[in-house]
Amino acid sequence: MELITVQNNIENQIISENEVITRTSNGNFIEANTKKVSLEHLKRDCTIPVFAKDNETSISHYQFIDSTQEIARQLFPDVEIMQPDIRVSHIIKGRIPSAIGKPAKELLEHEKTLYYERCAFVIEIPSIKQIINGNELSLTIGGVRAYNQENLYSRKSLEKFKLFIGFKNKVCTNLCVSTDGFSNEIRIGSISELSDKAMELFEGYNMQQHLELMHELPNYELSEKQFAQFIGKARMYGHLSKAEQNGLFPMALSDSQINQVVKQYYTCDNFGRSADGSVNLWNLYNLFTEANKGSYIDSNFERNVNAFELVQNLGNSIKNSTNNWFLHN
Repeated sequence: MELITVQNNIENQIISENEVITRTSNGNFIEANTKKVSLEHLKRDCTIPVFAKDNETSISHYQFIDSTQEIARQLFPDVEIMQPDIRVSHIIKGRIPSAIGKPAKELLEHEKTLYYERCAFVIEIPSIKQIINGNELSLTIGGVRAYNQENLYSRKSLEKFKLFIGFKNKVCTNLCVSTDGFSNEIRIGSISELSDKAMELFEGYNMQQHLELMHELPNYELSEKQFAQFIGKARMYGHLSKAEQNGLFPMALSDSQINQVVKQYYTCDNFGRSADGSVNLWNLYNLFTEANKGSYIDSNFERNVNAFELVQNLGNSIKNSTNNWFLHN
């Protein structure tokens, strides 16, 4: 079932145009080395990097987010669209020409310039929601722009963006993103080209299938022994040779994030272990996505998608009683 079909099945959740309000999501969908900023700040206070060889402007963070927000309004014209929740990192500081030679501590505010190398955002659509294992999920659209993945020392070329559509767990603001709801590399030459690329991704997203797969996760669990086996193998994976990793299901979380999964297994009130030490795959998935909040902006969404694929792989092995390197000796 495609996105537009699912949209037509939620008439009881649609609000009139006069009742539409805009507000910002609560909680952080990403945390590592980031700070929260407003869309207005990106528009008003930030300079726009250029390509050095021809002085052509790059597409700004503001343009990317504002255009994606407008696409969301077009796709869901009758439902509530929240204001973008924006996180940025890796500030690039500068100064105006008249401030050349001034000590940094003496710079006046109007003499300083800045932009952010990396930017991520989410736009929540809370009227489209689902309950899974007692957790409320709301439809969410988002994207990433990272200037460190562009060659700004060259001439203007197609610029890279990342977009996703999926769900946000409102219990903990963890993002739930599937493979068909994520594009790792949208290449465009101008902001006017974004609409077609975004619509292609959003309308190709199989919302119903994604929800069905997530609904199945609480039906399968790892025993305490299986969880310990999994964690041990997850730690080993990153130290295998490339040849040994070939053919195994990839593990994208870092060692420190795997440590965080173990810590939360013991301490998390929402997704931790059961009394007998077992953990169902929905809770394990959320332990993964919670740990993934520590990923930098430019790798966060890829690791999020990997987390979903990994728990699906574990679930299929349990369901079909097939061998899985992470669970068996």
